[in-house]
Amino acid sequence: MEKIIPAKLVSGDEIRVIAPARGIKIIGQDAREIARERFEAWGLKVSFGRHTTDDNWDMMGSSSIEDRVADIYDAFADKNVKAVFTIIGGANSNQLLPYLDYDLIKANPKVFCGFSDITALLNAIYAQTGLVTFSGPHFSSLGMLKGADYTLENLKIMLMGERVNHVQSSAEWSDDLWFLDQENRQFIKNEGYWRLHDGEAEGTLIGGNLGTFDLLLGTKYRPAFAKDTILFIEDTEGSDIAAFERNFQALIYQPDFDNVKGILIGRFQKGSKVTREQLEYIISTKRELKNLPIWANVDFGHSTPLLTIPVGGTAKISSNGLLIQI
Repeated sequence: MEKIIPAKLVSGDEIRVIAPARGIKIIGQDAREIARERFEAWGLKVSFGRHTTDDNWDMMGSSSIEDRVADIYDAFADKNVKAVFTIIGGANSNQLLPYLDYDLIKANPKVFCGFSDITALLNAIYAQTGLVTFSGPHFSSLGMLKGADYTLENLKIMLMGERVNHVQSSAEWSDDLWFLDQENRQFIKNEGYWRLHDGEAEGTLIGGNLGTFDLLLGTKYRPAFAKDTILFIEDTEGSDIAAFERNFQALIYQPDFDNVKGILIGRFQKGSKVTREQLEYIISTKRELKNLPIWANVDFGHSTPLLTIPVGGTAKISSNGLLIQI
């Protein structure tokens, strides 16, 4: 498959915000304005999809499949739009996969960014078109008043910078309900990467939220683990070590898992109660992982801050650190 690299953003470009899963209503006006102002500080204009409104909700907290697909269509068809950001995640973006116009997306490549449930879209678009997508912050993620500097810095490298990121772990992280109280925050000193297995590897980045990625197994929307793949996975606070282990095992059973040469695991939320000792144990029980470099506690997942990781980009894991680039 030939990769398609979306153009870098420049001052004056327009960003379209859409809601392929949950709707915008969950995001307060203050957070929306903070996020808008941050993009505008980079010289970028922000617009919203036609169906991304406070009133456009169904019983699942989303707009209809037709409306969500229409907003994706409009965003990619509009020549003025250079990047598409999701407002937030949810639980049902995988509903949209059979309805998307992948030929339209391929003919109009542009930045597409989000995470969590949006993992389904990021990987399906890459698998069907070759367009490199971005597992990174939602639009709403940038509405965080404090503790967003690392997220912003790493996002800008991939959107507007050199797209070569010699990644450093964040100094601190948070897992609080920041959107309920922007002023009184709880930050935790970061202990750095958990280098569970030593070794070196370089290859194509594939992955995202583990539970969502597993929904693609057995379908044409799951990107192949091509030769020299670097798998990156994370999970939510609802996933304890047992749930994480069995979902991870499902990936190991894939016939092309032999092509995975290294693994990055995102930081677990406090609610999951996953420890380094638990991870080391389950990894030690899997012979397929014996010779792979495996790093955990990396800055992606459902805590903050967040790296921006290109699905279809490349990563190098080595004694010199972690390099992510397009």
